[in-house]
Amino acid sequence: MRLDGIHHVTCITGDAQQNVDFYTRVMGLRLVAKSVNQDDPTVYHLFYSDELGRPGSDITFFEYPGAARGEDGAGMIHRIVWRVASPEAVDFWEQRLQTEGLDTERDGDRLRFADPEGLGHEVAPYDGPDEPRSAEHPEVPAEFALQGFDGVRAYSARPEQSGGLIERLMEGEARGDATWEISGPRRHGWIAYETPPGRGIPGAGTVHHVAWFSTNQDHAQWQERLAEAGVRVTPIIDRHYFHSIYYREPSGVLFEIADDGPGFTIDSPLEELGRNVILPPQFEPSRERIEAILTPLPDPRANWPARR
Repeated sequence: MRLDGIHHVTCITGDAQQNVDFYTRVMGLRLVAKSVNQDDPTVYHLFYSDELGRPGSDITFFEYPGAARGEDGAGMIHRIVWRVASPEAVDFWEQRLQTEGLDTERDGDRLRFADPEGLGHEVAPYDGPDEPRSAEHPEVPAEFALQGFDGVRAYSARPEQSGGLIERLMEGEARGDATWEISGPRRHGWIAYETPPGRGIPGAGTVHHVAWFSTNQDHAQWQERLAEAGVRVTPIIDRHYFHSIYYREPSGVLFEIADDGPGFTIDSPLEELGRNVILPPQFEPSRERIEAILTPLPDPRANWPARR
């Protein structure tokens, strides 16, 4: 069994409208689902991805309206690393983000920045074998579009213990500098650990968890492997779009292993993804009450120029 890199990264926002604007209009991602947090259906769970809604580029957000900003610290992911096609693409993002009034930090061909709530991002050229995971956007040329996740950076005071679990139970490989690659035949990904600045505070602009990508066939075996090794792992949970198990690695980062089905088109045609609020079947009888609580979010593509 192998894990095919990162399936998705889930974060927290305090402002769904601002969040949709930034990740669709500025970052050029596609809003592929407006759903609810299955553990608290009074709050949004927003999903952004590539044009086809595939794992590998799927960043998601729980919205807790008005949530105070969090602070990254030990046991937390503090930066999400995205792939682009070239150094010229990095130049494009540097200019685009600065035009939006965001501070950027350039380190060679790497560009670091944060979203309006402080969530850390990084873009860097990628020339590996993985297929790009990109969305269409009228202001982002295809050759400069984000191409999916490369890795994540986390804080840990004991990365060797996390690495031990990753190597022993997740088939990961050490890559030096407290970095471990978690890759399979289809996609590649990594997690790198850095010295923490102190204790973290969850909140808006922080990462909730990172999910690693499994096939449907292997998913149950991952749960069994972790449980047999003494890891406190959840049972398999049906998340409507995929199935999940959760556990914390020794540094405290919350890991998920998610499978590759059924996907976002289970309840909407591909061309209609993101237009309407989608509720898992168990919440459908409460739709009127739930929608009355949620912030109205229009389709971000509603006013796009007509596609050729």
